[in-house]
This record gives sequence, C-alpha cells and structure tokens, in this order.
Amino acid sequence: MLLEKIDNWNRAMIQHNQLHFMHAKDSDKEEILALYHSLVGTEYCAWTQEYPGEKEFAYDMGRDALFCLKNDKGEIVGTITIDQDPEVEALSCWSKDRQPSAELSRLGVRVDYQNQGIARILLSHGMQELKRQQKKSVHFLVCKTNKKAIRSYQKLAFHVVGECRLFDEEWWCYEKEL
Repeated sequence: MLLEKIDNWNRAMIQHNQLHFMHAKDSDKEEILALYHSLVGTEYCAWTQEYPGEKEFAYDMGRDALFCLKNDKGEIVGTITIDQDPEVEALSCWSKDRQPSAELSRLGVRVDYQNQGIARILLSHGMQELKRQQKKSVHFLVCKTNKKAIRSYQKLAFHVVGECRLFDEEWWCYEKEL
C-alpha cells in the first residue's frame, strides 16, 4: 500500500516537473561528476573531493548500474547507483531470507532541486529496477549524521537492521523488502 502511494506521488511529481529516469550515458560523465563534487561539504554529506569520482563512475557504467533523473531541459537533477561493494555485502545485519538483494548508493540531488521529493523519486525508481532484476530486498548505508536522509528513509518504511563503521564513517544499515 505504501509503495503504491509513493508510486502515485512519484508519477505526479515526474509529470509536473517533466522528469525522466534513465540509465546514465558516457556523455553524462562531466555533469554527473560535477553534481557529485557540488555536494561535497554540504550539510550532512559524507562525500569527499575523491569520492565519488571517476573511478566510481567507470565502475558503475561498466556494470550498467548508474541511473539519473533529468529535467525537461535534459539537465541531470539527481543520480542513484545499484552498488556492489563487497565490504557492505559482507555485513552480517542483512536478512538472509531476503536474498538476493542489492544496495542502492551514491544518491545525489542537485542543490537547487533538493527538498522537492527528488530523492524519493530516485529511490522509488531504484527499487523498481531492483524488482525488475528479481531482487527480494534493498539495503543501503546512511551516515549517522545525515538527519535529512534518515527522516526520508523512515517515511519510506525502511528499517534500521544494524550499524557499522566503514570508510571512516559511522553508518546506519537500512533494509526494505521489495
């Protein structure tokens, strides 16, 4: 029921703003890297000048796992990745009966589009893609200091299933059955 409500809301938002969710293309590289770097240093962001960068872009593109949301002018307003990080996958908190699963990560929203529901749209489309890939659940890490993201994930009925320290940060481990 909740996912249905969110999907209806997303359709209305996309139609209103004429947003388009799609696989990223190699030609999007500079714009995506600029988006990543524009978020470094913003409130709650754990990213650095080095991460995410060209290495992550190439890795995601090589797996056809990087998606973007574009406005009607063709500008990228947000990104999300279906990640495959062995350190994250090895965490013991993920449900064994909801396998196969996948991690959504590197969710970024252009500053001038923040607080407009874009992150929820990206998450919803990311989860739809995982369903299409026959995944049973989605999980991700949220920096413990990212209050905005924590509120969003609670609204989307994600559950904290653990906590960890990775990449020099403290994280909440979120999971949701698809």
